[in-house]
Amino acid sequence: MQKSIIRHSLLVLCSLALVGCSSVFKSQEDKTQGWTADQLYQEARDNVRASEWKSASQHLKAVETRFPYSSQAQQALIDQAYVYWKDDEPEQATAAINRFLALYPNHPGTDYMLYLKGLVTFTPPSAFLSSYTGQDPSERDPKGLRQSYQAFNELITRFPDSRYAHDARARLTWLVSTIAENEVNVAEYYYKRDAYVAAINRSQAVIRDFSGVQAAERALYIMMKSYEKLGLTEQANDAKRVLDQNFPDSKYYARGLDGDKHWTDMFKPASWFNN
Repeated sequence: MQKSIIRHSLLVLCSLALVGCSSVFKSQEDKTQGWTADQLYQEARDNVRASEWKSASQHLKAVETRFPYSSQAQQALIDQAYVYWKDDEPEQATAAINRFLALYPNHPGTDYMLYLKGLVTFTPPSAFLSSYTGQDPSERDPKGLRQSYQAFNELITRFPDSRYAHDARARLTWLVSTIAENEVNVAEYYYKRDAYVAAINRSQAVIRDFSGVQAAERALYIMMKSYEKLGLTEQANDAKRVLDQNFPDSKYYARGLDGDKHWTDMFKPASWFNN
């Protein structure tokens, strides 16, 4: 009798388990099975409008996977890059952009993808906080800024009349100034640690590689002071002469390197960081 009860209990448990599994499988059933490329893409667009980035990404991937040779697949990859960017996944966004540029080098949307590639690395994750914390954006790792520069520069070089070219040029101007400021920050770092040769090399790189930037004033001052510390009077006088020619009455004569840099005057386009 006891064995019979145990056997009956096991059968009941197995039946319940099967019912549970069946309900799980039903809940995991893909509702988009059998959908056309247009249906999948439209659903993804609806997700984007609702800022449902994960769902949008799933539907865009489905378009690419199920209809790899369709026009919708090309557009889905463009949108996928955008969705990754909005979902704070810059590495995946960049990977999607690079894949698109490799697959469709002559696509009409190439200029947009280059523009988006610039936007992805234009602002590191914490950059928007600089306006609140007072952190100079040029003091961050410039790797992302350089990548952004390369993308925007390629855009305006290849597509000078693109609808995105005007904004890209404005961003390039800011990027050049910010990258130059970063180089001068490094030069000042070396100078304050008595590494005068390294400070001179960094300062010279700013003068050589960045034309017309405000950071050149500080670079020339650091160069002059570094030569003075090394006892190289002639070179120091040459640096001073160039400094006086380009920045008469330089503020650094009065303030020195510990004076305010007023980097916020350069960091004006806050709306750029609210895309």
